[in-house]
Amino acid sequence: MLSFSEIQTIGVVGAGQMGNGIAHVAAASGYQVVLTDVSEAALARARDTITKNLARQVKKETLTQAEADATVGRITFTADLAALGQAQLVVEAATENPDLKLRIFRDLCKVVHPDAILASNTSSISITMLASATDRPERFMGMHFMNPVPVMKLVELIRGLATTDETYAVVQAVAEKLGKTTVLGRDMPGFIVNRVLMPYINEAVQALYEGIGSVSDIDTGMKLGTNVPMGPLTLADFIGLDTCLAIMEVLHQGLDYSQQ
Repeated sequence: MLSFSEIQTIGVVGAGQMGNGIAHVAAASGYQVVLTDVSEAALARARDTITKNLARQVKKETLTQAEADATVGRITFTADLAALGQAQLVVEAATENPDLKLRIFRDLCKVVHPDAILASNTSSISITMLASATDRPERFMGMHFMNPVPVMKLVELIRGLATTDETYAVVQAVAEKLGKTTVLGRDMPGFIVNRVLMPYINEAVQALYEGIGSVSDIDTGMKLGTNVPMGPLTLADFIGLDTCLAIMEVLHQGLDYSQQ
């Protein structure tokens, strides 16, 4: 079993909003990073996004230009999945689609080191189910980052049925090195954050549908009435309505008590 000190290179699968954010914070924390995606265009956008976000930090004087350049220099952008063979920890950050994630993990097991730890950034899908597609369920767990990754401090950790204490300890230590605070959620649909958040957003949508309030009134009411920084409808747009729908479908299917 790899120790925390042996984690030198972190692989990230998926160069979208979450993937490039994870790559950014990992590289900024001193890790070598291999960021992969099937799309060269997505990789180019990821490089551009990371560079722009770092430039914003330089402008705010929270980072020097030399540190920003070094951060980008620690990231390898590649469409070659085999490049992840050098990583000790690989985080999957693909679209919230179970079939896609299962396929990615099956492919990863063919190229990553036998001792490497695999993690998924899934926001709702069963970790135990995803781990079942791999050859290392004991070295597999959920590592759910919040969006935008460079700004949000939380990482929700989820253990599968087979996840060992050693795997959990290593992943938790890595998250803390990235400057994140961790919480441990049970492997149930939606885990902690989305189990609470998605019904809240869904009720806001239902309230809008029923004409209880306008978009502005609902968002302002929740912001000023409950002291949240962003209204639920604005937050839904920020997350992405497609992602919200995917998570709520997982909740609907996984929490169908009529079938129990």
